[in-house]
Amino acid sequence: MRRQRSDPSTMGSQNEKESTARITAHKIFLKSLILFGVISFVFAVLGTEGLLALVIESDRSRLSIVIMLIYVIASVHWLLISWDLSCQRVALDLGGDAYGESRVAHFLKTLTDAGTRQYEALADRLQNRHTAGHFIADALLKLGLLGTIIGFILMLLPVAQIEDFDTNLVQQLMVQMSAGMAVALYTTLAGLVTSTLLKLQYLLADNALSELLTDLSEKLESEQV
Repeated sequence: MRRQRSDPSTMGSQNEKESTARITAHKIFLKSLILFGVISFVFAVLGTEGLLALVIESDRSRLSIVIMLIYVIASVHWLLISWDLSCQRVALDLGGDAYGESRVAHFLKTLTDAGTRQYEALADRLQNRHTAGHFIADALLKLGLLGTIIGFILMLLPVAQIEDFDTNLVQQLMVQMSAGMAVALYTTLAGLVTSTLLKLQYLLADNALSELLTDLSEKLESEQV
């Protein structure tokens, strides 16, 4: 009997389909990448227009730079959480066959012996990872408010140093007060924007985690019945 030779083109198309299916299975991570790409594009446009440079140069307190750096680090943390959530989702959809080292895959392997306590422990572990993101989002807003206070202090300091109402002195006073007002406004703007964006990002992760835990709970209940 003659052995049938496998067609390289057919095998290549099958491999491409499998790789495409693996990529499309990570819907959570793909949504996160799309949102991150849109945010990065907006910041890139603001950078090319010189608005980011204007904020950094006008902020004497440098709090705007600190806020932006914290936001970037928190966004990287959010992307890592989104990838892990996507892997947990794929493991659940494939019945634990994929990503065998993940928490959900390990839970599915012991599903017949698992109970409510094991499920609650798994849910707590997955939910606790989002706590840092929510804390950082609130901290960014508070840093913006701190910059507002610092800006008003810088704006009012020259007023206490006035002794004579000279025209030149008043002009210098207005320049110094406008610089303090710029600190207050730009730090508040940076805190509000970054805090709102980070809350939106973690809202997407929270919704994905909620759907994952709901489906996992239904699967546990069906096994116990």
